[in-house]
Amino acid sequence: MFSPHVPRANPGGAMGDGWSIKLRENDVFARILSLTAMLTLVLFMVLSPQAWSQTNGGDAGTSVANLNYLDFFVVKGGWIAYILIALSVVMAALAIEHALSIRRATIIPAEAVERVRELIGEKKYLEAIQFTGEDPSMIGYVLNSGLLESSNGFEAMERAVEDSLEERSARFFRKIEYLSVIGNVAPMIGLFGTVLGMILLFAEIHAADGLPGARVVADRMAVALITTFWGLAVAIPSLSIYAVFRNRIDMLTAECALTVDRMLAVFAPGKGDGGSTQAHGQG
Repeated sequence: MFSPHVPRANPGGAMGDGWSIKLRENDVFARILSLTAMLTLVLFMVLSPQAWSQTNGGDAGTSVANLNYLDFFVVKGGWIAYILIALSVVMAALAIEHALSIRRATIIPAEAVERVRELIGEKKYLEAIQFTGEDPSMIGYVLNSGLLESSNGFEAMERAVEDSLEERSARFFRKIEYLSVIGNVAPMIGLFGTVLGMILLFAEIHAADGLPGARVVADRMAVALITTFWGLAVAIPSLSIYAVFRNRIDMLTAECALTVDRMLAVFAPGKGDGGSTQAHGQG
């Protein structure tokens, strides 16, 4: 009955609904910022020279006293490597936030579904409208949109449900789109670092009028290789996580549509006395 992929204009809602949506979006943004800060601190501690450096057991007079992975995998990549590492922290924060918010328990909570089913079964439609209006889940929002249109007939309820499903699923897709952006931009930034490293190497060759020292060549090649490494290290998990959440949103949206279909079927014409009963007229 209800298709989750029919694009329609969003039905006009109350001002309170708009404010509640903005508050929820602000909560999500604050959660992502806090996760980013926490992951940045953890990454700094993990990549600190004290944690990663290993003493080489060679001669005391050797030129390399410490094997420092922070230098090899971060510092020598230059400022481009720092940008990519920052993107990896943002990606991890987004993945954690999405894992907490895009799941069945928050989109289609069983308790809310059972409560609304009981209220509709007892013909307590006003209580059902009030309950779904206060419920922050996707299915609560969709049910509330449909119940509010019950006085205009079953077809109006269908349109409202389709509109709200489309609006909420589109919001979830926009929410995870940042993972796709990071996954597509990171390799380009890594490629930029590769080209920059090669340009710097050729500049050194030109300045030396021949092959420069091995250390100079290694430093310039390090920029090219390290930035490529971090670009791929960020892009591969980011695009993979994006695909997982995209499929999860599709699955949960279809499940939400099917659940709402079954719950509001009582209002369909010919379905007992529920089809001729208007929710606004029941207490």
